[in-house]
Amino acid sequence: MMEQHLNRANEAIAHLKQALDNYQEVKESIKALSQYYGDEEWNQDFEDDENGRLPHDLKRGVLSEDGIWNMLQENRELMNDMMDTVSEAMKNRFYE
Repeated sequence: MMEQHLNRANEAIAHLKQALDNYQEVKESIKALSQYYGDEEWNQDFEDDENGRLPHDLKRGVLSEDGIWNMLQENRELMNDMMDTVSEAMKNRFYE
């Protein structure tokens, strides 16, 4: 049973480390999107799209009303979950 605990923990830690590495690589993208959303540049891009001034084959996910907002909300929730997890681990000394 303890061997299973060890194997599960090692696998979860490896996955979490990879996920954190991936997140570190996109942090700047999240910051850039946060600054872009609702900014004058976003408003101009949105208006240009509404008026047909953007190429028809251009992807428009960032111009949806909810695309960036939903991602930022999920990011906030993830940060809160991570803080809760770290706080619980520190309180219960799971790091030793």
